[in-house]
Amino acid sequence: MDKRKIIKEVENYVKKELAGDSTGHDWWHIRRVRQMAKVVAEKEGGDLFVIELAALLHDIADWKFNDGDEKAGSKKTKDLLEGLGINEEIIKQVGEIVDNVSFKGAGVENKIKTKEGMIVQDADRLDVIGAIGAARIFAYGGSVGREIYDPNIKPKFHKTFEDYKKNKSSSINHFYEKVLLLKDRLNTKTARKIAVQRHKFLEKYLEQFFKEWEGAA
Repeated sequence: MDKRKIIKEVENYVKKELAGDSTGHDWWHIRRVRQMAKVVAEKEGGDLFVIELAALLHDIADWKFNDGDEKAGSKKTKDLLEGLGINEEIIKQVGEIVDNVSFKGAGVENKIKTKEGMIVQDADRLDVIGAIGAARIFAYGGSVGREIYDPNIKPKFHKTFEDYKKNKSSSINHFYEKVLLLKDRLNTKTARKIAVQRHKFLEKYLEQFFKEWEGAA
């Protein structure tokens, strides 16, 4: 099995599938997650082939764009990897990561258990902590019709995935309902170190946002 050739074929497939995306789940997001996963893996270890495949495919059929189907990603992943001759054990590992990598509510248990899954999940979460993360929040919010902010709608701590899926909130609330929680929910020591400055940036950004909201010069 030529792993580099397979990675390249998967990369080309994902580029084509996500071309033109404007929700923040585009090819460039995938590329950043893959690169960050490799950076974290250098320190934390893990099977790099599984990590790269899962990073490349983690948003190939996100539940947010597939009527809430949590298994859409692994189904599409399985079809692709079987066609490339990948063995069943690797397909299973990658599929489980793809299905469980995303945040599904503040009160919902994290189902990622493998080192490879933890690394890909951390890399994905780091891409929503910081300057690029803030941009992605507003890109996604606009794509689904969210208001930037409504002070009359308070952030919620979602106890179930169903509640999280049904959430009709603002983009600013999303910082509190998800993004600011992530720093303390990262799996690896390497990712937690990287998250510190990015998290601080978001706190400063929100501080400035609310100053301007109230008309500060």
